[in-house]
Amino acid sequence: MPFTPFHFGRGLLCKSLAPRRVSFTSFCATQVAMDLEPLYFILHGEAAHAHRAVHTVLGGGVVGLAVGLAVWRLARSRSENLGPVACIEVARGPAVLGGLIGGTSHALLDGLMHLDMRPLRPFSEVQWVLRPPMVIYLYAGCLAAGVLGLIILMVRREPWSHAGTASVQASRSRGSDRGGSNDRHS
Repeated sequence: MPFTPFHFGRGLLCKSLAPRRVSFTSFCATQVAMDLEPLYFILHGEAAHAHRAVHTVLGGGVVGLAVGLAVWRLARSRSENLGPVACIEVARGPAVLGGLIGGTSHALLDGLMHLDMRPLRPFSEVQWVLRPPMVIYLYAGCLAAGVLGLIILMVRREPWSHAGTASVQASRSRGSDRGGSNDRHS
């Protein structure tokens, strides 16, 4: 997709369906990292072949894993300043899963609209590009996913916040029982 924010809709939907298991922060950071590849090639005059190794399911998975781990490590170094819900958002599991979902789904969806993509490389050269009039449905689907995700998050917000607060508080108290170490930091 030419505009990274369109990808965020899927992230909101994933976050709303598994709020304590998927990091929207990692998902969005992965979208930006993924689109640095075509930006680089476009700026260097290679727009016709701007989507390369990063825009494959395998490449997207690697980028998502790296971004997820980076988000977790960065948050871990600043965990004392984070609130309970933020601690859940950037914990290792949700951060890595958000990045992996973000990277792999980015490659799959971009494969629907860019002629220079082969999302299943190096395993297959197959393409599934939509005809130009159909691309509007891809944008609409991404927007609809975002709106639905936002609605679900708004409805589920209170139970998630309370459950998350209790979980983090329990984790912190267990950590203080072990001389200050904490499960979030492992």
